[in-house]
Amino acid sequence: MSSPLAEPADEPVDDAQPEDELRPYDAVVLVSFGGPEAPDEVMPFLRRVTSGRAIPDERLEEVAEHYHHFGGRSPINDQNRALLSALREEMDRRGVATPLLWGNRNSPPFLTDTLREAHVGGARSIVAVTTSAYSCYSSCRQYREDMAAALGALGEEGLALSIDKVRPYWNHPGFSATNVRLVDDAVRALHEADPGQPAPRIVCVTHSIPEAMDDTSGPGEDDGNLYRTQHQQLTAAIGDEVSATIGRPVQADLAYCSRSGPPSQPWLEPDINDHLRALRDEGVTRVVVAPIGFVSDHMEVVFDLDTEARETAEELGLEMVRVPTVGVDVQFVSGLVDLVLERAALARGEDVQQPSWPQPQPRPVVCRAGCCPNLRAALPACCGQD
Repeated sequence: MSSPLAEPADEPVDDAQPEDELRPYDAVVLVSFGGPEAPDEVMPFLRRVTSGRAIPDERLEEVAEHYHHFGGRSPINDQNRALLSALREEMDRRGVATPLLWGNRNSPPFLTDTLREAHVGGARSIVAVTTSAYSCYSSCRQYREDMAAALGALGEEGLALSIDKVRPYWNHPGFSATNVRLVDDAVRALHEADPGQPAPRIVCVTHSIPEAMDDTSGPGEDDGNLYRTQHQQLTAAIGDEVSATIGRPVQADLAYCSRSGPPSQPWLEPDINDHLRALRDEGVTRVVVAPIGFVSDHMEVVFDLDTEARETAEELGLEMVRVPTVGVDVQFVSGLVDLVLERAALARGEDVQQPSWPQPQPRPVVCRAGCCPNLRAALPACCGQD
């Protein structure tokens, strides 16, 4: 993605103007997972995603059917384009003219190519926003490893760049409060349509990960299990806030989707489909499914929830309402820009407020040593102490 940048000024600017509020950064890059955009891209994409894990093509072909169900095209890249447009509009509204780039980990535009073009355009220091809000290896450190690999590849070409990233933003109000509002809207609509029925059950959903990955998420000053704990805390806060809004108790549960490991490997449970069956056995008749673990309606949402979980709900006779992801919600987009400005202010050594809810302590912008380690191999990762 080509974004020519102006050469830096010869003399420093004394008084910060709106357009240089992102000093010392020359560009912002949105870093995402990526996805195929045509049927012939599906298997190469899945091989890149699972590189080094010795997963046979027969297993990958099964996963590929999820994509072929939607014409061989993942929705994630179009959603990233929409998010980039919304971010650009919000940055322009605030007078922040810093270039905005996009690089994927597993599909074009590849992060290395994007950073190379940025360097050619004059960028030397970049701040990254990832499309993942929580803390664990796959949702944080693996992004940091891919950024380090991209910087290493460019270094071999003689191109020097530095990257910082915004903090994990699961408890930044731009993300957390937006999720509360979206769930509240869905529950209130159901409740007001038939107030005589019991309140619907809220089921918050996120991507399952191996238990070993959760156990090692956030060690150091933390005790591990940070991934699960973050989701549990947001789920509980959503239940409390919605209960207060409609004036009656509403229970919120946490469930998981998209398990992909061998049966012998423990992953976080319950699976969303199993949980729906358990709720029906309890006598629940209405559920509001909220994909709080995701920032957009990509494959884990449109297949695992909108297809499989909805089929399960229909089979069980459950009325199911699926809450939107934060996507390009104005509050979420504004929050991401706030996070970028916050990171720039911290890089300049300024004191800055870091709003955090429901857990009041923000995650560090520089990950602590030992946080969310790679359990398969020791690989370098940027934006951290190790």
